[in-house]
Formats: sequence, structure tokens, C-alpha cells
Amino acid sequence: MLMGKDLVDCGLVLLTLWLCIQSVPIAVDKSAVKPTEDLDAPGSVDTGLHYDRYLREVIDYLEKDPHFKEKLKNTDMEDIKQGKLAKELDFVQHNFRTKLDELKREEINRLRLLIKVKQDIQGGNGRTIDHQSLLKQFEHLNHMNPHTFEVEDLDRLIKTATKDLENFEKNQHDEFKRYEMMKEHERRERLKNMDEEHRKQEEQHYKEMKKKHADHPKVHHPGSEDQLKEVWQETDGLDPENFDPKTFFKMHDSNGDGFIDENELEALFTKELEKVYNPNNEEDDMVEMEEERMRMREHVMNEVDTNKDRLVSLSEFMEATQKNEFHEQQEWETLEQKPMYTEEELKVFLEQLTNEQNNIDMRTASLQKQREEIERKQEELNAQKLGLQQAVEEVERLKAQGSKVKVEEPGAPLPEGQMAPVIAGGSQPLPPGHQQQDVPVASHS
Repeated sequence: MLMGKDLVDCGLVLLTLWLCIQSVPIAVDKSAVKPTEDLDAPGSVDTGLHYDRYLREVIDYLEKDPHFKEKLKNTDMEDIKQGKLAKELDFVQHNFRTKLDELKREEINRLRLLIKVKQDIQGGNGRTIDHQSLLKQFEHLNHMNPHTFEVEDLDRLIKTATKDLENFEKNQHDEFKRYEMMKEHERRERLKNMDEEHRKQEEQHYKEMKKKHADHPKVHHPGSEDQLKEVWQETDGLDPENFDPKTFFKMHDSNGDGFIDENELEALFTKELEKVYNPNNEEDDMVEMEEERMRMREHVMNEVDTNKDRLVSLSEFMEATQKNEFHEQQEWETLEQKPMYTEEELKVFLEQLTNEQNNIDMRTASLQKQREEIERKQEELNAQKLGLQQAVEEVERLKAQGSKVKVEEPGAPLPEGQMAPVIAGGSQPLPPGHQQQDVPVASHS
């Protein structure tokens, strides 16, 4: 499959991009790779793409369609890249097309929500929103038609995923380089905070660990006769004098598809990597081991995979064993012999870190000022609210008092049987029907 006239079981790979997915390096024991049928399920290996789930679900449903599966057998890699396979979508069964429509609608909704969140975050941080960058997240589908999955959607998915996955290794190398420089930065920062005595001890310990890590057996050149014979002897338990390339190939084509894929290839490097890295040793970094594994795989693929389909066929393998380089006794240059960065690159990286930290500090100070201003305004609002509440309570109190006081109108009749109060030093009008009588005043002699 995807190799001219040679055909492969369609269950191994659906598209060129599926080959890429299968070969994405992950930090696991490659000698224990799961059977192909387990890897075919969506989500089995994370590609790192933001549309990984969508990609796998589309592949899963297309692979189930008999017509599409049959067409795939007779389509080579270049035809797939040029979009010829995508046109076969028109002949996919209706129930699968309906499911693909549903998957696309779900993906559109996911992307819309994602972009809204990003816009809210960037806008909230006072950052300018890069609309072009946001729109790139729709490159793997036609968002102008959000309802149905069409030929253009499959064509875009194939081309975008192929391009993104081809950049995977470069991105991984860049990430590892940053990891190494950050590790050195943190080491130097620790030294700055130590006194002279502890600094000397730490420097001595660092040198000892580097020397200990570099003290390992010879690492054979990946893909060389010596390296493969070591696997033949140590892993397969066979006599190296009876080494047979064709038999070796068939033994390590673990899924029996007629090809050695990148996962199967990486499994061949385990013995070489164990010479350099041990997870129980302080001086050995397992992140570096995975970088070393990737470098070995890339080296062999560049030399052996002549048609660049990320698979090694038996013919390609046998051709490689006939080259002079295959028989040369070469030692592999490991990472400690070939640093990932120069001192000048480290200097630039540290300057970038300093600038990033300064920007963070400035942003933090600005946010702190905003917070203090908000707290001050909140205190003013609370004081105004308290004053308003007190005024309302005073008004309510006065209203309550006023409702208890009855104001009497002049000349209003008193209730029957009630006497008018007598006020000292004054006169009080009599109730109706009463006459005023003179009261005799006693004289004093």
C-alpha cells in the first residue's frame, strides 16, 4: 500500500496521514508495541494535533466503508496528496456520510467555542487578538459549509494533517532544545544562590555526573550490520555468525504486513539506548533518551526509506544491506558528544527568558494597580451604600414615630363621657350642655 504496485492490508494504514500518525514517536517501551488492530482505534496514539480526535474519527468511519477501502488499495501516496482519493468520498455509503456530517458539525462547534475562549482571554489581558492565527485552526475543514462533510473537507484534512505531522519531528527537536537550555538555566540560577563552598561542591558533583553518564559501552551506528547483529544475538538469541538480513526483517516485522514501520524500527534501538540510559541512575535523563531514539530513527529512515513513505519495505531493507556503509564499523555520536545548543544560543535564550519575565512583572504590576483601584472604588461604593442605608433607616424611623402621634382639630367634640383636660393657668371650654358655675373663693382673715 502506498508503495507503487506493492499492496498492504488496508487495516494498517488508511491514508498517508495515517502512516504519519502510526509513526509519531511516544515515550513508551517500543519493544512492546501493541498489535496493529489496537492501534487502529481513534485516540490510540496522540498526534499532538489540536484536531486529533476529529481526524481519528473520520479515519475510523472511512475505513469501514467497503468501496473506499478497496479504492485505497490501488492508490499511491502522490495520488492521495493530490486529492484524488478524496473524490471517492462521493461513493461512500449514506450512513457513513451522515455520521461524517455529524462529526464535522461537532468539530465546528468545538472550534467556535475554543476561539471564543481565546478571544476572551486575549481581550481580558489587553493583548491584540491575532485573527489570522485563530482562523488557521479551521484549515483542516471547510468552515464556510458547517453542516455537511464534503470532498473538500477530506482533501483539506489529508493535506493539513500530512503537513502538520511532517513538522512534528522538527517541533520535537525544538522543544527538546528548549528543555536542555532551561535545565542549564535553572542549574546556573541555583549556583547563584549558593555560598562559595556549596557552589564548588555542586560544580564538582555536576562534572562527576557528566563524566559518569559519558562512560558507557560503544554505541553502534543505527542500522549498521554490527547494530543489527547485536539485536540478532541479544534479543533474538541467534548466532551472529549466521546473521541473515531477510530472516531478520521478517522476524522484526511484528505485525506481518511486509513493512517495518517507525515503531517497529525504534524497537530495534532498545539495546543501544540501554548502554547509555538507565532510569535508576541520577546522571541519566530519560527525556534525552527519547531524543536519542528519535535521532536514531531519523538517521535510518533517511538512509533506507528511499521513497519517503515512512515505511521500510523488504526490498529497501535488502538494498541498504548491500551498501558499503552497512558493513563499516562506526560508533554512534550520542547527545553528550553532540550538544544541542551553543553558548551563543543559550545566551539568546536567557535574554528571551529575561524579557519574558520582565513583561510578566510589568503585567503583574499593572494588574496589581488595577486591583488596588478597583478595591478603592469598592470601598467608596460601600461607604455610599452605608450612608444611603442610614438615611433610609432615619426616614423610616421618622415615619414610624409620626404614625403614633394624632393631631387634634380645634373644637372637635369629645367622646361621650370624656372630660376635657384642665390645664393649669388657663381655661378649658366646657362640654356641650354644661354651664359654667361660679366657684366661691374662701377669704382669709
